[in-house]
Amino acid sequence: MRRLTKGDVKTCEALLEEFTSQAQPRQAEKIVFTGIGENDVYNITAPFADEGELVIAGRVESRDSEHSNVYFFVQRNGEWIPRENAPVLELQDPFFTRVKGELVLGGVQIFPHPTTEGALGWRTVFYKGASISDLKEFAKGPDGMKDLRLVELADGGIGVFTRPQGEKGGRGKIGYTRIASLEELTIDIINEAPLLEGQFIEEQWGGANELHVLSNDLIGVLGHIASFDTEGNRHYYPMIFALNPETADISDIQLIAVRSNFLPGPSKRPDLIDVVFSGGLVRKPDGMAELYAGISDAEAQKITIEDPFLQYEQATKNN
Repeated sequence: MRRLTKGDVKTCEALLEEFTSQAQPRQAEKIVFTGIGENDVYNITAPFADEGELVIAGRVESRDSEHSNVYFFVQRNGEWIPRENAPVLELQDPFFTRVKGELVLGGVQIFPHPTTEGALGWRTVFYKGASISDLKEFAKGPDGMKDLRLVELADGGIGVFTRPQGEKGGRGKIGYTRIASLEELTIDIINEAPLLEGQFIEEQWGGANELHVLSNDLIGVLGHIASFDTEGNRHYYPMIFALNPETADISDIQLIAVRSNFLPGPSKRPDLIDVVFSGGLVRKPDGMAELYAGISDAEAQKITIEDPFLQYEQATKNN
């Protein structure tokens, strides 16, 4: 397996300058959801197959609330509608993977903060089952941790990507460890995962959103990197990097899209206008890919880009 090399840590501003100097993505498209009243649908997964049809899991909530549910949608006549008789989960920001042939689905659960009156706490919750209709909760992450992700590795192990905040992770850094089975996914294992060094300056943060096992067994990480500006506005950018699951070597972060690549639309709040939250990436045989994303915490869109993970596969072939 090729050794990945990494340079110095890059800020959002430096990454943005690199990205905007290149050819820009094209073919943005709004994803239309109906059947959920006046609620917004955003921070979606990419479509995935379940019981013979494609399904999107999406965060559904009213514009003035953070209390959301995850619905499962199926496409009918060009629109996505709630799947009949599918469960509705009281979660934010859904994600999925498959481990040992089972569907593993997760999201962020919010709850009253144990010490700060009027504030919310959060944790990642995991479900698994043969299909959506069979999902049962099997694990929780540590309180205060979002962006926990799992991936079944080529050798049968399971990669665990974490994102601690606070004393260990500051505003949010990515950690990585591996386990042999889902039964080993414990809060201690998650908390002890070593951080990937040199990805974020202290004032900025990021996390993993979706994991892809590449043809050379490297892990292609779709994630986000984020910052505040001087006025307190948030800026979230979809990014990628590769990780060697044996050594935890990583490549540099690269941006793959920015808000202006997508169609104009509403925002949940003025400070969230420049937010693109990576949902999932569908790799195509023609070297292109579809990026599914939450936009401005108010809607969902997809955009066609060049497959960003091909560079890691091709580099291996050339060495």
